[in-house]
Amino acid sequence: MTDILKLNAISPLADEIFKNCNYGDKVENPDGIMVRSAAMAEYKTGDKLLAVARAGAGTNNIPVASYTEKGIVVFNTPGANANAVKELVICELFLGGRKIIDAVDWVKTLKGEGENVAKLVEKGKSTFVGGEIYGKTLGVIGLGAIGIAVANAASALGMNVLGCDPYLSTANALLLNPAVKVVSSREEIYRRCEYITVHVPLTPDTKHMFNAATISAMKDGAVLINNSRGELSDETAVIAALESGKLARYITDFPTANLIGVKNAVCVPHLGASTPEAEDNCALMAAKQLIDYIENGNITNSVNYPALSAQREGAARICIHHKNVANMIAQFTAAVSSAGLNIENMADKSKGDYAYSIIDVNKKPAPALAKVIAEINGVLKVRII
Repeated sequence: MTDILKLNAISPLADEIFKNCNYGDKVENPDGIMVRSAAMAEYKTGDKLLAVARAGAGTNNIPVASYTEKGIVVFNTPGANANAVKELVICELFLGGRKIIDAVDWVKTLKGEGENVAKLVEKGKSTFVGGEIYGKTLGVIGLGAIGIAVANAASALGMNVLGCDPYLSTANALLLNPAVKVVSSREEIYRRCEYITVHVPLTPDTKHMFNAATISAMKDGAVLINNSRGELSDETAVIAALESGKLARYITDFPTANLIGVKNAVCVPHLGASTPEAEDNCALMAAKQLIDYIENGNITNSVNYPALSAQREGAARICIHHKNVANMIAQFTAAVSSAGLNIENMADKSKGDYAYSIIDVNKKPAPALAKVIAEINGVLKVRII
């Protein structure tokens, strides 16, 4: 029986996917792991572990590089929580344009004023005058599932929307509202937009992408919204920009000790994907990807290995994780041929320095074949299913 460990509370919709598995939070030496936010850097992987599925988009809590070297596939669920995050961003556009939070907090101070409340409200409301988002220009940095959803929704609300993504796929481009203009550089976003929202992963290249230099290139009084990762922003530069008025608002889903209490910093307690609908969607997608890989060797939405899926066409399937170097395929086919097997179907794809092969053969190989392939230089993991 397949052993699946869950390291966090996962939507019960995943239970049906794992109904034939030993699935729960007490499972030892698992074949697969379902995780949301648990930090896995110190988790000791057993010798059976094949894959980890993150019920969400970010994988910063998983030591992806070390898992890749062990042939452990790391899945995520891009797009499963896109609508939840989109709706929060739309809410934050209104919070950025109008002083709604400040106004609500002020009204709370009127408790106990009795019949004077109405007069005090009329007298004090002018302090909280804000602007409409209609007709304003929004820059969306990162046009994946979430960025596209935000861009289209904002356009429908009457905003002028610019999008920027050097990795924009043709498929994603076709999902954009034709009114959304794709520009070639972030600098154009900074120069032209009153509102900016970011939807990119945290990488060495994107860390502190919002810093003193890039903020200075923005329009005076811009609103910056960050629901991706806190480290995308240099907090020191953001706070200085809020204090000077260069930024009218900084709205983030990642509160920190330094940001809390800073005037015009709106800190949301990481609510982007915190809806029952998003949690259900993420759990189902992660569970389906995990079980398909364990049972069939198919990879969908992996952050460390290439997407590769194929219908099974033989009596057995050989799955090989290996380095993306020359002459690997020839060595695999030679080993299979030497074992007296015919190849019914074969596929191989690479992703950066790593690659993955699926070989369907006409009969079940002897266990010795896996050992022979595993000894080929550059092979990281082999299994026969």
